[in-house]
Amino acid sequence: MTRAPQRSRFHQLLKRVRRAVGSWSLRVGGRHVVRGLSRTWRADVVGQEHLDRACDGSGSLVSLWHGRMLVPVALFRGRGIHVLVSPSEDGDLSERLLQSFGYEVVRGSSSRGGARALRALLEVLDAGGVVVITPDGPRGPMHHVNAGLAWMARATGRAIVPVGVAAAPAWRLKSWDRFTLPKWGARIALTFAEPIVVARDADAEALARATEAVRASTIAAERASYARLGVEPDL
Repeated sequence: MTRAPQRSRFHQLLKRVRRAVGSWSLRVGGRHVVRGLSRTWRADVVGQEHLDRACDGSGSLVSLWHGRMLVPVALFRGRGIHVLVSPSEDGDLSERLLQSFGYEVVRGSSSRGGARALRALLEVLDAGGVVVITPDGPRGPMHHVNAGLAWMARATGRAIVPVGVAAAPAWRLKSWDRFTLPKWGARIALTFAEPIVVARDADAEALARATEAVRASTIAAERASYARLGVEPDL
């Protein structure tokens, strides 16, 4: 009668050990692995003029899915881009990786450190910087867009640039966000969509429409990226 609970506890312990070992491996060598792989990636970028305008010193928001955040990390270093990262253990790994590629990191989420992170993001935007936000992170569900992104666009008058990302071949974790790491020699496709502007006088209904517009535009851009690679979307 006690074998099943014992087996369950053993499996739980095994999972914790595997996670600890995996976390240690990423901390020690993750950025070196990504750096080595990224040198072999071949990128196809459409709509980069939208990103270039975002980086012209006027301040802008860039939106992409949480599970794709690693894919473009090697392509746009050295532009003074800031990335919002959750204050979690996974966020610790992301922070080290992003900083090793020359990105600035702001830590915070809607549940932890939100007010402090918001102040930091507003300062970046007021200084003309670019902020990358994953609106479905850090907990999902996948392809959900938090209304805070449209609120920030309204509050600052800065546009949102949705970007759709695809990679093939790639490893995809069995996580809620299907976290993606392109393999050796992978092809990468990025599609920067037309910027979305939220009026300063937008009411709750207009904010909801803007939020859905960001979601629809990001999904469409990702489908376009996958189409250029000639593979089925991982949506």
